[in-house]
Amino acid sequence: MTTETPRVVVITGASRGIGRLLAKKLGAQGAAVVINYKVNADLAEESLADVVAAGGSGITVQADIELPEDIDRLFDSVRDEYGRLDAFVANAAASAFKPVSQLKVHHLDRSYATNTRSFVLGAIRAAELMDRGGRILAVTSYGSQRAFATYAALGSAKAANESYVKYMANEFGPRGITVNAVNGGLIDTDSLDYFYNRVPGMAPMESVLSKIPLQRPGTADDMADAADFLLSDRAGYITGQVLTVDGGLTVVAPPYWSDTTGDLRAAVLGES
Repeated sequence: MTTETPRVVVITGASRGIGRLLAKKLGAQGAAVVINYKVNADLAEESLADVVAAGGSGITVQADIELPEDIDRLFDSVRDEYGRLDAFVANAAASAFKPVSQLKVHHLDRSYATNTRSFVLGAIRAAELMDRGGRILAVTSYGSQRAFATYAALGSAKAANESYVKYMANEFGPRGITVNAVNGGLIDTDSLDYFYNRVPGMAPMESVLSKIPLQRPGTADDMADAADFLLSDRAGYITGQVLTVDGGLTVVAPPYWSDTTGDLRAAVLGES
């Protein structure tokens, strides 16, 4: 009787938020999850404990994805521990939230290095370890499709990643590797709290939520479920695509229903 080897998955930024929830979901499927983190080893160990408690296994690997040598060390650790890889999720992100006129060279360089270069270099190393096909997934955000205050540096990096998704899907497809992105709207995580409550002068979050057709922020579970689907066998013939998880935010435009009044407002929102 043979024992099937577990699916091996690398998730960057997996010590909290969407990455941590996705790791737990994959653990429940018996996966071996490589928990990447930058600074907080305690949170990474807690994330790994969640994976193990759910039925999976894994390791934690400290690596600052802004640094190419750390990306190499991350995937060297995967090779040394498992010898191969089934999926790579580029989840970690960071940037400066400033108007374009206030962006400095170091803001641009770090945003590119952390968000885009890390995805490309990570995908290259991941594909090398995918000996029987696999999944590559980028976590992006609606700033790749829509322009809004202070998000230029990160939104442009996410747009670049979505473009790379298409090129990688074309080139990695013959190896049996799918490449996709899951694009989040207003997702209720620490990052959302930082953006709306700690960026000086930012508009109130409620002013945006009222314009979303589903009238609420998304959850980390919403994103993790979408990512889980794209990593699964059910998505085996989907590649080069962006799955948007935003409650309808990117399909609406002014005039918004939340700004209407009287009978017109009541017809849709049930309010006079």
